[in-house]
Amino acid sequence: MTLYRIDKKLEYIKENPFKLEKDLQDLSEKNLKTIFGLDFVKSEFALNNFRIDTLAFDVEANAFVIIEYKRDKNFSVIDQGYAYLSLMLNNKADFILEFNENNNKSLKRTDVDWSQSRVLFVSTAFTNYQREAINFKDLPIELWEVKRFENNTISYEQIQKAGAQESIKTISKNDQTIDNVAKEIKVYSEEEHLENVSDEIVELYEKFKNAILNFENIELKPKKKYIAFVSGKNVVDIHPQKKALKMWLNLNIGELDDNKLIARDVSKTGHWGNGDYEIQISSDDEFEYILSLIRQSFNRNKK
Repeated sequence: MTLYRIDKKLEYIKENPFKLEKDLQDLSEKNLKTIFGLDFVKSEFALNNFRIDTLAFDVEANAFVIIEYKRDKNFSVIDQGYAYLSLMLNNKADFILEFNENNNKSLKRTDVDWSQSRVLFVSTAFTNYQREAINFKDLPIELWEVKRFENNTISYEQIQKAGAQESIKTISKNDQTIDNVAKEIKVYSEEEHLENVSDEIVELYEKFKNAILNFENIELKPKKKYIAFVSGKNVVDIHPQKKALKMWLNLNIGELDDNKLIARDVSKTGHWGNGDYEIQISSDDEFEYILSLIRQSFNRNKK
């Protein structure tokens, strides 16, 4: 990424690299919620000859997240990532204990969705080999590249998978650690959410999807219960049903201008997705109007 300052003409802003891995870790830990939407649990969590740089918790997924910071380019993201996940799955009680001791909460093992565990590698640069290594559709590992600049600006950018179609299970047969972890951890895809949905609803979903992705800086992130459309924060979460689409707008009650009263108040009822407003539709009769409601959520939650 190249930055320029606008001052009559463009002035190049030089990168200001991190000298120490610890500096990158400290900055990231102090801003976990802002950058990754995660809650901080523990720094330098040591267990069974492993030392986890940052242990975090994803409240939305009810799952632990391990974060490692790397300045050394000569490491395998697959091998290290699965080693950490194996450590977690084999020592669940220790992770629960660490969470409870550091958060003054009583989290039970059954409260955690272990299938949604994942590892984040954060680095100032990744090699082409490392970028290619994550190109599996069901890999519970993310790469985040960080750049700091002289004008006191920093960027965190997730490296996207390049149209991954192959499953990590194709190589797990030769690696017992990967095979064991893959049996317990599940990475969901958009296709899986649409498997038992009627053709009419798939078409309706695609229409909304294409329109939402035309908003600026929107990412599609399949979760366990829904497909999230994210820009900084979740904007709208969509759950395709056999004969309808169910959506949740990430707005607090009272923040949505809905003259037609299409959105239902679910602030006091249990529901999936983020926000207090739920919409269920089976046709595109109100497409433009519903899109305007989603736009309101986007305007409030965009990065």
